[in-house]
Amino acid sequence: MSKNIVIVDKDLEDLIPGFLDNRKKDIMNLMHYVAQKDFESIRIMGHSMKGYGSGYGFHKVTEIGRVLELGAKEQNEAIILEQIEEMEKYFANIEIIFNDSML
Repeated sequence: MSKNIVIVDKDLEDLIPGFLDNRKKDIMNLMHYVAQKDFESIRIMGHSMKGYGSGYGFHKVTEIGRVLELGAKEQNEAIILEQIEEMEKYFANIEIIFNDSML
């Protein structure tokens, strides 16, 4: 399986460990929300992910967030679970490359 390579601005290097830890928490929270059928919390989380994913260089997180938000609006548990699994796989196989010049 090939690595999911993410190129991140070197200026964000100190923030990335916390960012990754928070994404693990997001996965746990999403699973809890699914079990509770709390589609509004899933929608809010998906919307937030759309905003911060690309800002850190994690464009896949933005895309997953977009689909989560839509799935929550439709109350489609299958789509939501698919995206949670996609997120787990993505972060389990990630390689981060820090780049000095991200202009």
